This record gives sequence, C-alpha cells and structure tokens, in this order.
Amino acid sequence: MTPALTPPTQIAFIGGGNMASALIGGLLKVGTLAQHVHVIEPDALARERLQASFGVHTWDTAGPFLQTCDLVIWAVKPQMFKEAALSCAPFCAHPLHLSVAAGISTPSICNWLNSHRVVRAMPNTPALVGLGQTGLFATQEVKAADKKLVEHILSPTGQFLWVKEEVLLDAVTALSGSGPAYVFYFIEALCQAGEAMGLEPQAAKQLAIGTFVGASALASQSDESPSTLRERVTSKGGTTFAALEHFRDHQVAQHIQEALFAAQQRAKELGAEFGA
Repeated sequence: MTPALTPPTQIAFIGGGNMASALIGGLLKVGTLAQHVHVIEPDALARERLQASFGVHTWDTAGPFLQTCDLVIWAVKPQMFKEAALSCAPFCAHPLHLSVAAGISTPSICNWLNSHRVVRAMPNTPALVGLGQTGLFATQEVKAADKKLVEHILSPTGQFLWVKEEVLLDAVTALSGSGPAYVFYFIEALCQAGEAMGLEPQAAKQLAIGTFVGASALASQSDESPSTLRERVTSKGGTTFAALEHFRDHQVAQHIQEALFAAQQRAKELGAEFGA
C-alpha cells in the first residue's frame, strides 16, 4: 500500500468532477486525511456530493485557504481553465500545480498562475477503478521531490509514465486518454454482432467484455508482442483468419490509426483555442 503523505500535505482541487473524485478517493484510501483536502466547485449539488462521499472541505470560489496548500490539482474543463486560473492566481503562486485538463499547455498555465512549477497529466477514465494510464510532463522548475509527490497522488489510479517533450502528451491523449472510448465502441460492435447471431443481450455483453478483459490481461502478462499473440490464435483458413482477413480487406488498422491522428490533432487545437 502506498503510504500517506508525510508530513501532511494540503491539497486543493479546482473542479470536483469524475477525475477529481477518482484522485480524492485514491488519496483517502492510502491514508490522506479528508481535512487536508480542499475542493473548489461552483455547483452546489456537486459540493454536497463531495462532502457526503469524502468529507473534504468544499468551497464555491477561490480564497485565502489556497495559500496553505502545497499542491493544486486542476480538474476543470479546458474552456473553463483560464477563468478559474485567473481567479485563483492571487492565492496560489507558491504551490506545485498539477493539471489534468486536455490540451492546455504549460506556458499558458504558467502565464495565468504566475508560477513555473507545473506538471501536466493526461489520465483516462479507468483511473476511476484503479486501472488508469496517465502520461506526465513537467516543466524544468519541477523538482525531483515534486515528481515523487505527483506519482504518490496518481499511484492509486493505475500506471503512469513521464514524457520528455510536452507535444507527446497530444499523442498520449489520442492513444490512452481517448482510448477507453475506442474500446467501448468495439465492445458495443461485438455485442451487436453477438445479438444479431442469436445470443441474448446479456450473454453477448458478458462474452464481449470478458474477451477484452482476458485478452488484455494475457497481453500485459506476456513477454510476446501483440502481433505474436495474434498470430498464435490465428490458424490459416480458420474462423479467426476469416475475421482478420475481413479487417485487412477493409483497412481497419489504417482507419484506427487515422482516427488517433484525428484525436491528436484535436488535442493540439484545444490548446490553441483555450490556451491563449
């Protein structure tokens, strides 16, 4: 188990959505006290939910309490980031800042907050069940101790990796950040096909999801590449071969790659739109 932060670290979340909830829940599970966590959330119902679920401090707007925080986690939507940052800036120039907002670059964040200790994170929704994948980038002013703090915060949500160039976070966004939706899309298609072939909806769902879970576990535990694993279950002329040939004939792999390139481009556009 990851140890609680020692000495106690005061943490503020800007935004109380699903990703903030996942991080807060993870922190509490590893021993962080709710009294050390603050959340700024304008929506009253969301504040009530956070208080009921976690017992953390909640606020409707920025205030002097931010001056006591060692880490500020930005979990707001990209289009809301600048306004939120400008309202918080007078109170939080000194702490480390961790952003989980897609597309908003560190130069923009540093400019709005008048701080250069900034880490950008690109998580994905499986973080909600402790199986997330998160890409991380740090500015030069972020120290080794700061990185360890970020890793501690993220460790209950799954795996993470650091990238050396910020532009690579757009690739992380396209691959793993948006990736769960691609998996759900494929599962949905498998379920529909199963039902069309006569299976009951619940049976099709069980088989589709179970196949993804099992294949993913096998891939993660094997030293062999995905292509080798694929070849091992594909007998020429067999049923798997027939399906894969259909994929090849319709250039499914190429379409998947082009879809990721589209997501990567959109990540860049978000930075241009909301990072000025």
